[in-house]
Amino acid sequence: MTARPVEILGVATPGWETEDVAMLKDMATKWLEAEVAPRYEEFEKAEIVDKAVWRKAGEAGLLCPSVPEEYGGAGGSYAHETAIIEAISHVGVDGFGIGLHNAIVAPYILHYGSEEQKRKWLPRMATGELIGAIAMTEPGAGSDLQGVKTSARRDGNHYVINGSKTFITNGQNANLIIVVTKTDPSAGAKGTSLIVVETDEVDGFERGRNLDKVGLKSNDTSELFFNDVRVPTSNLLGHDEGLGFVQLMQQLPQERLMIGAGAIAMIERALALTIDYVKERKAFGHPVMAFQNTQFKLA
Repeated sequence: MTARPVEILGVATPGWETEDVAMLKDMATKWLEAEVAPRYEEFEKAEIVDKAVWRKAGEAGLLCPSVPEEYGGAGGSYAHETAIIEAISHVGVDGFGIGLHNAIVAPYILHYGSEEQKRKWLPRMATGELIGAIAMTEPGAGSDLQGVKTSARRDGNHYVINGSKTFITNGQNANLIIVVTKTDPSAGAKGTSLIVVETDEVDGFERGRNLDKVGLKSNDTSELFFNDVRVPTSNLLGHDEGLGFVQLMQQLPQERLMIGAGAIAMIERALALTIDYVKERKAFGHPVMAFQNTQFKLA
């Protein structure tokens, strides 16, 4: 495109986009255009974004923007998260999975983690040392969170996790995974718990296939296997077992809002590309944009 989507479409600035949010979006856009867009075809073919790019994103301040500064973040709000999500879609690098890392994984730790957990994990997520994922979906249960079979059995001061997950976004790159488990299989939804696994520190964890998808190919989406994976009981999110389902229900609305924000930005980019094209493309000696039918279609 010869200009950015917002310039081509002439859309009004939303009320939530304050001056500092607009500055972040502009900075993120320029960074993505310089650091990700030139290599995006490479990442799409490899079906994964280089971890070094995550580190650079951390250095640029694009990771954990709404996490308080005391935990290594930028101290912003969800508006700042949205600005980055929109920038990713406007630049056309939607497979760069920092949206999930920022707006889904980090908030679970921020809202439900202990002070020790926040200080242990969030600063490293903000630098890109840790890449986040959340493992909900299972081969037999799909996204039915009450049907999760992955178990976490307490053994002294550890949990022993067994089970498998699939379609896990960031699954190949992630080394901090929030795992949806059953700590009490007989209790239904009330037996669900969220347990954090740092994959660099455990035995028994395996990554399966990086799944082939129709789109967003550079956003690695994986099978994960947990075979007697032992983690400290201190990795439980929340003050007690059985809170996982409530935690998921509290966070899912924000996750869905993130998807919506990204989808709208994708539409804006698609429309901007179309407008840019019909202004340049000529037929019968005139730009295609000059034809009434083209204008009807775009309107």
